[in-house]
Amino acid sequence: MTTPTSRNRLEEEESPYLRQHADNPVNWQPWDEEALEAAKERDVPIFLSIGYSACHWCHVMEEESFEDEAVAEVLNENFVPIKVDREERPDIDSIYMTVCQLVSGRGGWPLSAWLTPEGKPFFVGTYFPKEGQRGQPGFLELCERISDSWESEEDRGEMENRAQQWTDAARDQLEETPAAAGAEAGGSPAPPSNDVLETAADAVLRSADRQHGGFGSGGPKFPQPSRLRVLARAFDRTGREEYLEVLEEALDAMAAGGLYDHVGGGFHRYCVDRDWTVPHFEKMLYDNAEIPRAFLAGYQLTGEDRYATVVAETLEFVDRELTHEEGGFFSTLDAQSESPETGEREEGAFYVWTPAEVRDVLENETDAELFCKRYDVTDSGNFEGRNQPNRVRRVSELAGEFDLGESEILKRLESARQQLFEAREERPRPDRDEKVLAGWNGLMISTYAHAALVLGEDAYAETAVDALEFVREKLWDDEEKRLSRRYKDGDVKVDGYLEDYAFLARGALDCYQATGEVDHLAVALELARVIEAEFWDADRGTLYFTPESGESLVTRPQELGDQSTPSATGVAVETLLALEAFADEAFEGIAATVLETHANEIEASALEHATLCLGADRLASGALEVTVAADEFPEEWRDRFASRYLPDRLFALRPPTEDALEGWLDRLALEDAPAIWAGREARDGEPTLYVCRDRTCSPPTHDVETALEWLGENGDRDEATNDGSGSPF
Repeated sequence: MTTPTSRNRLEEEESPYLRQHADNPVNWQPWDEEALEAAKERDVPIFLSIGYSACHWCHVMEEESFEDEAVAEVLNENFVPIKVDREERPDIDSIYMTVCQLVSGRGGWPLSAWLTPEGKPFFVGTYFPKEGQRGQPGFLELCERISDSWESEEDRGEMENRAQQWTDAARDQLEETPAAAGAEAGGSPAPPSNDVLETAADAVLRSADRQHGGFGSGGPKFPQPSRLRVLARAFDRTGREEYLEVLEEALDAMAAGGLYDHVGGGFHRYCVDRDWTVPHFEKMLYDNAEIPRAFLAGYQLTGEDRYATVVAETLEFVDRELTHEEGGFFSTLDAQSESPETGEREEGAFYVWTPAEVRDVLENETDAELFCKRYDVTDSGNFEGRNQPNRVRRVSELAGEFDLGESEILKRLESARQQLFEAREERPRPDRDEKVLAGWNGLMISTYAHAALVLGEDAYAETAVDALEFVREKLWDDEEKRLSRRYKDGDVKVDGYLEDYAFLARGALDCYQATGEVDHLAVALELARVIEAEFWDADRGTLYFTPESGESLVTRPQELGDQSTPSATGVAVETLLALEAFADEAFEGIAATVLETHANEIEASALEHATLCLGADRLASGALEVTVAADEFPEEWRDRFASRYLPDRLFALRPPTEDALEGWLDRLALEDAPAIWAGREARDGEPTLYVCRDRTCSPPTHDVETALEWLGENGDRDEATNDGSGSPF
């Protein structure tokens, strides 16, 4: 009988990232009990490599090292090599990435970590070239040195001591909870102060690049959608114009630059330079969920149609390229694809152009010149001799230069874009990671549902509901009341994490708001109840990232800060606060306690805890409850509310009569009608509207304008008056 580490076992996995390495001569193992036990039995270190399928430098390290026979021989003989897809196992990634950042001050993927057989890290890094260069050790030499040291009794003792120190440091960073604000001085715990939203927004301003848009004084440039939400909310609360200015500068820069795919829609991961010219070409589902939410806020606050157009084009891209035929959304598109010229896999090959290629497709010389000037497609190129389109010229400028009307310019540009898109479809396509992840789907479901309301497109709500039902069917165990994280070609794997429950609960709640269907609200409440049962630690006053019944790792992480996705804890807090209106459970108490526990951290580093700052603001301000007693939400009412930026708005459709409401309460497992519905039946047989903020309510009315007038008198800001003049596009 062979030991599990005598062969590469990744061909048995469904993760596209793991399967990419199934043919390596390295005897890769998945993270499972067999591999972990083998390390203990052989008394050798674990080499842990963490990445994801669209990761460029993961591909590079594979080609240089993991496909090399000499490297494989060293790894196979002296280590248990384990591959982890960070998208499947964010808990493992969180632990060892935290160690990497604590030790080196930076992180990234591929993440390379050497662990004791018990899983404690003693050496960490990211990408290593096979041979040493510019002061960086070569991967092969490093593995040989680590193996030799492990065999030395003295060196091994030092390595094990270091492993324990690093594990303790990670535990302090991820698992321990601080004293709540106020408790240190002997007072009662308190949530973050009422001005924490402005504190966060002011920190966002200080980080803003007022010349090029976005945040940071150099490259790379990341979209930072949570910071954009903070700016939008802070402007709504205070009316301070600088918040809106920085928000618009960031949105305009992202929409005009190389981050955005001007031919096919959708956003790339980030840009490598300060001025948003050249992207890292992978496309992630979560970016194409969270970035459009920021554009929807920009559209509501300014009335600028250009922001709504970006949302529509991005969702069209998601429909076309990231949507499962049965509903649900795939995870990523790779940065690399086969170059039509060289036949080799190259980053960005699918997306970039030369002027000659544009002319070959368009044929009409004027149209080709228009497109090249509009999108800065030049002979010198902006990416390895070719061009990622960037929108650099105004339509008004082109109209003057070409002596054509602006409407004619726009017509020609759209025709050119469509022809180029069709030509691009004939190119070899980037690989698609077809994992369906519960949490990432929750983010995308929320965006579709929110876009349905803001843009008045019912088809978006249908897409959101299809995806929610797909995830429910494939990943939810109704008998056990448990959510799995990943579905791929019929294979279900990994217990759900806090982000899966929280993101999906928010998506289900948003589906209820967009459609008025009580079943979606029931899903949100079911998920929230599991959050309380599995992730809430009342003794420590916090929500953990991993379920209490889940696998025991060297530490149990929390996720408080915003990273490439919003903070799981922050989204859980906001969602629990919203669901309090419908629940028997004390969801608001859980959310408030989490905010109290982490108040000092949030206030000290508001920029890193943007989503938790939004949760604190929602707790302080209370929800704007819009209850509608009717068989369905009158379209005019919905549109009037949805067109306005009301960030804490909660739509609550209910049946018009108390008798009909009883069936809803049964579906939600509630004994009594929650306050948001209680006593709020339809009056005079007509749809009736109730608007409440902070437990103060308007009189019931049949007139939406009367309700909006009441809202304006009770602390709501005036509607946006931006008329679109001065548009940079």
